Formats: sequence, C-alpha cells, structure tokens
Amino acid sequence: MKIAKNTVVTVNYKLSDAQDNLIEDGRQPMVYLHGGYENTLPKIEEELDGKDVGYSSIIQIEPEDAFGDYDASLVKVEERKRLPEPLEVGMQFEGMPDGDSGEEEAMIFTVTDIADDKVVLDGNHPLAGMALRFSLEVVDVREASDEEIAHGHVHGAHGHHHGDEDDEGEEGDHVAIHPIH
Repeated sequence: MKIAKNTVVTVNYKLSDAQDNLIEDGRQPMVYLHGGYENTLPKIEEELDGKDVGYSSIIQIEPEDAFGDYDASLVKVEERKRLPEPLEVGMQFEGMPDGDSGEEEAMIFTVTDIADDKVVLDGNHPLAGMALRFSLEVVDVREASDEEIAHGHVHGAHGHHHGDEDDEGEEGDHVAIHPIH
C-alpha cells in the first residue's frame, strides 16, 4: 500500500542536527495520520507521500519548515518567588507571552537558567533555529479508520488514547510543570 491521504504511517527514524549530532534516536517509531493533519512536519509528509513500506531516505529540514527561527523576544526573566519549588533547569511551565493582548495562546516556557532570585524562561521550541536531519524508514502503511480520520490522529499503539488517566479534565487555575526528557 502506498502512503496517501488518510493512511496511518509507521516510520523508524533518527533525528540529528545538520552536523549529524544525534538529537533523538527514535527508539519508538513515529506513527502518524498522513494527509495534512499536522501530526508530523509537512516536509516529512511531502517526502513520504506516494512511497511504500521499505522506502528509506535522509532529508534535511531548514528551521523555517521545522520549528522556526529562534526568537529572542520569547526569552523572559522572572522573579524566582513567582515559580514553584523545587525549581530545576529543564522544567517547563505554561504561561502567556509578554504584552498579552488577550488573543494570544498560552505557551510552554522552559527554565534555561537560575541565578539567585531570577529565573530565565525560554518560550522557543528547543529545536528552534536548527536545521534538522531526519533518517526515515517506512515500516508500515495501513488505511486509517473512520474514527482516526474524524479525530485527525492515530489511535492505538503509539497513537492517541482517549480516556487516559493523564487527562486533566477541565482547565484549572494551576501551572503545568513538565520536565524535559
């Protein structure tokens, strides 16, 4: 079966920077719903469209087609007392960008430095500003179920699960903290 809109694609991958420094070894395969559902980078979909199981390729994706250029305006310094303890470099918090006009969405900020009573928070994606090199190997292609198409993502193994115990339910007045792997 060829990769086309509304197929579920399983890809073994390795992710490196442009100098071939390994970023992620892809121990778990990437499984995504193909066809513009924003489940993976558009350039990956473009590369794999029309291909079969067994196809392999190495592609380089520039920052503007991956996670964007690094934006220094997304770095902010906060008073340490405004953040929960214990506090460590690498922790992530959900917050609003500066100059919030009420129309912007909450962003994830990563703690990049802690000095005395100040904390540096970076709202850039950790891979922003980087050209990325993906080594891809298609290992499975199947038709997506009607439910997967309706929901816009894969269900089951390596996909999305509805009703997980991780579901937060309603949004509360709390700060989300997520350590980076």
